[in-house]
Amino acid sequence: MLTSFMEGLLCCLTSKSVNVVVPLETSEPADGYEFVEVKPGRVLRVRHIIPDRPVVEEPTGQAGSVSCKRRITVYRNGQLYIENLGDRASPELKNCQNGETEPNSTLEVELTDCGNSTPPVSIPNSRSNSITAGKDGASETGAGGEAPAAGQLDQSQQLRKRRRKPKRTVIIDCERRISSCKGSHADVALFFIHGVGGSLDIWGSQLDFFSRLGYEVIAPDLAGHGASSAPQIAAAYTFYALAEDIRLIFKRYARKRNILIGHSYGVSFCTFLSHEYPEQIHKMVMINGGGPTALEPSLCSIFNLPTCVLHCLSPLLAWSFLKAGFARQGAKEKQLLKENNAFNVSSFVLRAMMSGQYWPEGDEVYHAELTVPILLVHGMHDKFVPIEEDQRMAEILLMAFLKVLEDGSHMVMMECPEPVNTLLHEFFLWEPAAPPPPKKESKTRPETARALSDNPKATSDPDNVRPATARQSSSNAAAEEKPDSQAKK
Repeated sequence: MLTSFMEGLLCCLTSKSVNVVVPLETSEPADGYEFVEVKPGRVLRVRHIIPDRPVVEEPTGQAGSVSCKRRITVYRNGQLYIENLGDRASPELKNCQNGETEPNSTLEVELTDCGNSTPPVSIPNSRSNSITAGKDGASETGAGGEAPAAGQLDQSQQLRKRRRKPKRTVIIDCERRISSCKGSHADVALFFIHGVGGSLDIWGSQLDFFSRLGYEVIAPDLAGHGASSAPQIAAAYTFYALAEDIRLIFKRYARKRNILIGHSYGVSFCTFLSHEYPEQIHKMVMINGGGPTALEPSLCSIFNLPTCVLHCLSPLLAWSFLKAGFARQGAKEKQLLKENNAFNVSSFVLRAMMSGQYWPEGDEVYHAELTVPILLVHGMHDKFVPIEEDQRMAEILLMAFLKVLEDGSHMVMMECPEPVNTLLHEFFLWEPAAPPPPKKESKTRPETARALSDNPKATSDPDNVRPATARQSSSNAAAEEKPDSQAKK
């Protein structure tokens, strides 16, 4: 720590950065590691494992089909209205009591605008007669209420129309076929993307586990992290610059069915790819990714300090990351940080990464437009990302499964590798149940023909068939004789 303080003091006096902004030397073998030049002078290290597949199994069976029909309406007061219009608004089929598909459903969530704090949105039921009108809670009255005067009704309708005029409306109408992704399928590829301060080494347990199962895995180092090149300009670490790197890596290694696994800041890049290539992204996993809010750098952050000051504080930052990123702070966790090359970046890269997190497009509407099935994994002891943020994300997304691990924190894939691997593998193999086949419509027969077929004796002996009037008179006579017989007894 004294050495870091002296180097930082020397940096401040000489106005030169003490950080050597170059890729970290790696002692890993060359097998499975590639260096890809995404741009001139911008080289990323990528771990690419193609398992040996002596017999490649082709995907078999019918994939489950999910109807993704949604209407997203944004009002000028910042409120958001999300309505699921499809017959399968969730991954599983919603059945009514009579076994028929539920035709319409609405999603009730509490949303707030990014810039302004607005009251929660009240989303009415699709079968209700009352419709929420705006901030003041004005609503239309159904048939059971008292009808207002004609003049007041016209005036209230005009006010309501002005107040409820949507700012933006997004209609989603598509059909997704979701199938099980096995390791023996050659058309499946897994992409692992880390966050700020990490490297591809934090996915070591997951890469080894899924490559042994036969999956093709790809894990890049972000610029300035791990063994990738680290440019000396801050503009190289903005969200858009890093997202372009990830997009080029994806285009290079993508298969027909791709699954994205992101951690923390890496979740934003996975979301970006899902919007860019919705047909190629089959499933997605968000590990401690936070809420569906647009990214904007904080003005009152410790990472806005000069690089030399951050270098002096690097031991304190490393200790803070250990305390907030792990549920336990023991020798095992310290060894995990050292072995997996986590939070081992220069102060310049760390400062540029935090100040470059500007992504205004990634708001609630952007996330609500996703139609890919998503698994959310959250560590209960995470001090960076509260569980309320992942819960809000699960409410916004169309198809989402939220799993909470009680023994994990922000680095849950390093703390609890076996539970995380099990959750991921089950999600990869999951596919929605196929809808029941449509009922065959039987040809309708005339009523007389159905009655004759139900009574074969009547059809065989036409002489015994009596007209309705005869049957009616005989029954009346039997009713009149019945009291006499009882009287005789």
